[in-house]
Amino acid sequence: MMMHSDLMLALANDRRRELIAEAERAHVLASALRARRPKKDFAVRGQRAGSLVSPKPGAVVPAR
Repeated sequence: MMMHSDLMLALANDRRRELIAEAERAHVLASALRARRPKKDFAVRGQRAGSLVSPKPGAVVPAR
């Protein structure tokens, strides 16, 4: 059975639109998940970033 060329073109265009829509949904979902991730603080001078890091470099001095 042969299909009419217009029918084949319509099926191909529908499939193309479906693939584009699926790719857009995946892109939107990935960007939403990426936006929800917490931002990473970069280490300063080899120290791990976090709440225990002092803002002043000279804050820790030896006791006299």
